[in-house]
Amino acid sequence: MKIGAPSEVFEGEARVAMTPDSALQLQKLGHECFIQTGAGQKAGFADTAYEAAGVTVLGSADELFSAVDFIVKVRPPTMDETAKLTSGQTLISFFYPAQNDALMAQAKDTGATVIAMDMVPRISRAQKMDALSSMANIAGYRAVMEAGNNFGRFFTGQVTAAGKVPPAKVLVVGAGVAGLAAIGASTSLGAITYAFDVRPEVAEQIESMGAEFVYLDFEEAQTDGAATGGYAAPSSPEFREAQLKKFRELAPDVDIVITTALIPGRDAPILWTKDMVELMKRGSVVVDLAAERGGNCELTVKDEKVVSDNGVTIIGYTDFPSRMAQQSSSLYSTNIRHMMHDLTPGKDGVINHNMEDDVIRGATVVHANEITFPPPPPKVKAIAAQKPKEKAKELTPEEKKAAEVAAFKSQTKTQVGLLLGGTVLLLLVGSVAPASFMAHFVVFVLACFVGFQVIWNVSHSLHTPLMAVTNAVSGIIILGSLLQIGAGSQVTGGWLVVLLSFVSILIASINIVGGFLVTRRMLAMFQKS
Repeated sequence: MKIGAPSEVFEGEARVAMTPDSALQLQKLGHECFIQTGAGQKAGFADTAYEAAGVTVLGSADELFSAVDFIVKVRPPTMDETAKLTSGQTLISFFYPAQNDALMAQAKDTGATVIAMDMVPRISRAQKMDALSSMANIAGYRAVMEAGNNFGRFFTGQVTAAGKVPPAKVLVVGAGVAGLAAIGASTSLGAITYAFDVRPEVAEQIESMGAEFVYLDFEEAQTDGAATGGYAAPSSPEFREAQLKKFRELAPDVDIVITTALIPGRDAPILWTKDMVELMKRGSVVVDLAAERGGNCELTVKDEKVVSDNGVTIIGYTDFPSRMAQQSSSLYSTNIRHMMHDLTPGKDGVINHNMEDDVIRGATVVHANEITFPPPPPKVKAIAAQKPKEKAKELTPEEKKAAEVAAFKSQTKTQVGLLLGGTVLLLLVGSVAPASFMAHFVVFVLACFVGFQVIWNVSHSLHTPLMAVTNAVSGIIILGSLLQIGAGSQVTGGWLVVLLSFVSILIASINIVGGFLVTRRMLAMFQKS
């Protein structure tokens, strides 16, 4: 099949749906690649780079549309571009079918197939094609960069000869893909980062990235706020009031706010109101990643940067991925390449548009002169994130004391039972064994018992299993040697026994003490000062 990428006609769009690297991978699947001249120029990919990768460069969009079987784009097509599609052709791009009924109807009339990259189902197998997540990841990172560009101070705190600089405080509202990317960028720059999300199961993930999760004093905050599709579910009015109250408390202290609450096809909820902006310090920044659907900030103006009366900068850009066009194009073209991989199972350039496949069916919005949107639910359900396990309840001092007493009684019973069993065993052996054997046997049993008790009661974090065994053996040697020293001193010519016993005690003691010292030094390497 022939795959072509035209230049993007949307004003200000710098991304391209095919890169030289992705073209090489597509060719390995048996496809021929074409691109309109200059299509990758804004993203940093020259026509010569495409030619070196075996891509045919065509002069105009009309020439490209008539020459290829697959059209790959970033932005949804215009009505003029859709009119150029012919029966049997396939268009792969962002499409937003819920918002583009007229565009779907026009595509249906052409007989072409449309695969919407924004409709890829959010199941594990489709993660490699999830273009929404790819672009959201870049948007979250870029939001922090834009905030830093408009913020008049350092992110990280510093102590210099000229004075002390406090770290910036950043609040990220929403911990989806964009929010997590913003959290990662903010913490890596050294800012004190706070994050809020209606889904409590993301708290542990937020904290693992070095940010602090903002909890609400509200019962619903502890319930599962996740909805199907990987997005947060709408909250109740009571929960929303508690949420806004918490944000008003945080507004005077935070320097940068990044809002990411947006569900495709819905208007963005207002989470950062005008009075919250008025509470913020002069020079603070609000970056609204939901500006495309009205914005999470009440003062956001789509595609513009405005400054409030009290000096707070509010950024409502909608082209964050395009502002990092080279990186965005690389990731997006990889998403498309994976989609083509599923469409070409034989890697022979032959397309198999399998409508029984969850991913292909979910992303297909127009096929065979029919509108196939909305798709049926995928057969394989997305696995919802599990709630974190509840932490064990901390015991009161009385409960701790009772537990220690119970453990002591249990341990005492066990030890008394062992002693009684050992006594009975010694009596049975003594009834048949000679006296000389019993003297040595009693020493051996006592040495084993004492060595076992000494090692068993040592904390496991202080020794390895190998060290435990060697210390037990050394304990047996020390106890046996002590008994032999006493016996040898009472026997004529027993000085040799005493000498050997002394050497044994010395060497075994060095082994035990040295082992613990080495282990303690190793543990210190993994402890924070």
